[in-house]
Amino acid sequence: MRKVVLITGASSGVGLALCKRLPEREDALHLCLACRNMRKAEAARAALLASHPTAEVSTVRVDVSNLQSVLWASTELKRRFQRLDYVYLNAGIMPNPQLNVKALFSGLFSRKVIHMFSTAEGLLTQEDQVTADGLQEVFETNVFGHFILIQELEPLLCHSDSPSLLIWTSSRNARKSNFNLEDFQHSKGQEPYSSSKYAIDLLSVALNRNFNQRGLYSSVVCPGTMLTNLTYGIMPPFIWTLMMPMIWLLRFFANAFTVTPYNGTEALVWLFHQKPESLNPLTKYLSATTGFGSNYVMAQKMDLDEDTAEKFYQNLLELEKHVRATMRKQSQS
Repeated sequence: MRKVVLITGASSGVGLALCKRLPEREDALHLCLACRNMRKAEAARAALLASHPTAEVSTVRVDVSNLQSVLWASTELKRRFQRLDYVYLNAGIMPNPQLNVKALFSGLFSRKVIHMFSTAEGLLTQEDQVTADGLQEVFETNVFGHFILIQELEPLLCHSDSPSLLIWTSSRNARKSNFNLEDFQHSKGQEPYSSSKYAIDLLSVALNRNFNQRGLYSSVVCPGTMLTNLTYGIMPPFIWTLMMPMIWLLRFFANAFTVTPYNGTEALVWLFHQKPESLNPLTKYLSATTGFGSNYVMAQKMDLDEDTAEKFYQNLLELEKHVRATMRKQSQS
């Protein structure tokens, strides 16, 4: 029986690279590409089938920044599948990233240069906006839309016979200092991306606490520093090209520079082959690359506590009630 793998944000970057890598290691798969842009999704599907003719590949339209889209996609997935074995919660945005040039140049000549480039700590701010659902866009796209997707797909995920695994794309940029439980949507801050990734870490811990006994497990990964659509938004491509010699050099001193989405998927592919029950819920699994280009996986204890994770989870449940009530009123009016 084929394992069913759902991947959000599967038409580019890490999501697309993951779709290419998984069939190389496992034949009996059904890959479901959950994407906002169906033209790109169908192109990705066609390319996958051309290189792996025996694979089963389907697509479903979902925009995790729009809850109506999430609900529609959930209904469609429940119609198609009896269970989901793996769900890669990978879609995400970093809108209008602004580079702190002063912090960049001061960091270049400090002992923190490797840490700065590995985590982007202090380098990036973003301009967030409010979605049609009345939520902060980064929070809804990176966290809440996926949370609602999980809630809706619970019947396909919770099984006693064999476990299902959620795998979240987090980041080394998930900073505790950028997250506030009183403002978990980060409406008052300037680093919503970092806040959202820390929120993902918290949510994963809480999901394990609440769902492991029902056969659902959750893990978080960091794909490392790569050149993707997200990073090209920070600086123009030609600047990245000029910086590549320094990035290659830094790889000999820091393993976070995976550079390509293919390398960045190392931890995501590794998790696919692990027993969910054996994974540490308080660990983040990091894709890493040596200076000579060899990929491997590192484990890192997350900087969080389980009480905060549970409080955040309860806040999300309350927000879910509020949002669903609002949507019902709108549909009745």
